[in-house]
Amino acid sequence: MMKTVLSAAILSAGLGLGAGLGLGAVAVPAMAQQVPGTADPSRVAAGRYTADPAHTQITFTVDHFGFNAYRGIAGGATGTLQIDPADPSKASVAMEVPVDGLVTTSAELGEHLRSPDFFDMASHPTITFRSTAVEVDGLTAKITGDLTIRGVTKPVVLDARFTGAGINPMNQAATIGFEAETTIRRSDFGMTYIVPMVSDEVMLEIGAAFEAAS
Repeated sequence: MMKTVLSAAILSAGLGLGAGLGLGAVAVPAMAQQVPGTADPSRVAAGRYTADPAHTQITFTVDHFGFNAYRGIAGGATGTLQIDPADPSKASVAMEVPVDGLVTTSAELGEHLRSPDFFDMASHPTITFRSTAVEVDGLTAKITGDLTIRGVTKPVVLDARFTGAGINPMNQAATIGFEAETTIRRSDFGMTYIVPMVSDEVMLEIGAAFEAAS
């Protein structure tokens, strides 16, 4: 009985807030609605997919003066994925990340990251990755590829995991999701500013969504 009363009160408050903001009735999603994406390879159709820039993110983490881990995020990534579930080892991926999509909790630091001390956005406005090999093990894979930052290209290996496939209910696009991580040294790409007070090693964590190309 108490649970019913509380649920009714919460629903009433939500509807009232929506009306107060001029939004009308607030739709309350069904709690039992099925999650659209699941890590089921049988849901993956062979073909070409394009990155969803609104829902693909790259998080970078450095050690800040030995005091704490400091994180930033990059958005706006574009790219393509070519995949055939019958032979996923032949998959290929290419990504481009705009340097002006790099943000942190400090606007001043964000501007500094775009300077020649770091990414030198004026001369090198994009970061690129091109896969060269894919080694699949179940739902995980090691993706070897060329990472280019500031015009310098270095090989990297991404530890990737297939996280889901299905139909995006918002736009009805067939979608595939992956997560991946790797660690690079920024000095390899000419970013030696304030090393080692801010760590040379940078951890990259990627959450990528790809939609079937029309």
